[in-house]
Amino acid sequence: MQAAIPVWRSRIQALGPGILMATAAIGGSHLVASTQAGALFGWQLAWLILLVNVLKYPFFRFGVEYTLTRQESLLMGYQRKGRGYFYSFIVLNIIAAVVNTAGVLLLTASLLQYALPGNLSVVLLCWLILGSCLFILLLGHYKALDNVAKVIMLLLTVSTVIAAIIAVLNGAQAPVGYIGPSPWTLAGLGFLVALMGWMPAPIEISAISSLWLQAKQRDMPISRKQGLLDFNLGYWLTAGLALVFLSLGALVQYGNEQSIALAGGAFAQQLMDMYASTIGDWARPLVALIAFLCMFGTTITVLDGYARTLHASFSQLGWITHKAALHYWLLAQAACGMAVILFFKAALAPMLTFAMTLAFLTTPIFAWLNYSLMRGNGAITLSWPLRLLSWAGLLYLSGFALLFLLWFSGVI
Repeated sequence: MQAAIPVWRSRIQALGPGILMATAAIGGSHLVASTQAGALFGWQLAWLILLVNVLKYPFFRFGVEYTLTRQESLLMGYQRKGRGYFYSFIVLNIIAAVVNTAGVLLLTASLLQYALPGNLSVVLLCWLILGSCLFILLLGHYKALDNVAKVIMLLLTVSTVIAAIIAVLNGAQAPVGYIGPSPWTLAGLGFLVALMGWMPAPIEISAISSLWLQAKQRDMPISRKQGLLDFNLGYWLTAGLALVFLSLGALVQYGNEQSIALAGGAFAQQLMDMYASTIGDWARPLVALIAFLCMFGTTITVLDGYARTLHASFSQLGWITHKAALHYWLLAQAACGMAVILFFKAALAPMLTFAMTLAFLTTPIFAWLNYSLMRGNGAITLSWPLRLLSWAGLLYLSGFALLFLLWFSGVI
């Protein structure tokens, strides 16, 4: 007779989709946006980062809870809601897949270029990284991705928390009496919207998490309690690390006359300098490796997640139903991402800002859609705090998006 699996072990084995979401989120929103927020504005945006994570929480959670309760993905729910919603999701998902793949791939290559001796071309490193990611995904698929993500998240969390603790003990590096710029101006609205767009992740990650959860369920049964534990662990770990990265920027870079880089080699240099100035110069190679692994994990999860949603979307429409089509989506997404890097590399930083802004503007739409799926026919029971938080999130996200559109169009 087979021995029963201990409860603690079954809970650890059930971890996966939530950790994958955290791995996908940390690449752009944390390493770049959170550290930039701290470096430019000190601690002024800490409450905003915490607030947007809290207000987006229900809509990411609904992706997990809907799948666990209805035993189907969010994509099926979108299609039932109406073809207009479903087609809109597919179009936005294609744009996000290409732009996000190019962005995270170039950032990963920049970190690897910094970590390796010599002066290898960033484009060459992009090809090597992309080939490695495809090799892992095409051979191992979800199980390999699941295992890699857990190791990467552990290493990144430990090293970043250690760096933040040392930075706190060393004290802020800004000159005494330094008064930085205020983010609370109309001119700073674009930065705030971009910051919140990928915080903690683009809203389409909720649909991707739904598919990751289904893939996990094919390996082992997952109860509602286990699924929500995995989601909550990944989500709040992501939110906590956002504040940790902001603290590094605020303590180490805030008040520095050096301009803050968004991407490329200068970004990698500044990121490593930030860790080295706290932990010590001896840790520079180690942290460079960990940061690279973080972005490598983000690249893998972005490739897998978006390709998975595109494959599932077109399969539901009955257009492309062959099982091997997932491989073709992976290859097509990778090729389009590389095309962006090869032909539009100089404009990559504005493209990242565009992707983050677009993610925020579409958030109210898909947030409402996720909520409506939970409250539709055969409604899933939601606690009153969760319903109240959902409405508060919808009002805040919609209001901020409207304010940005009015500002962008020149009305205010």
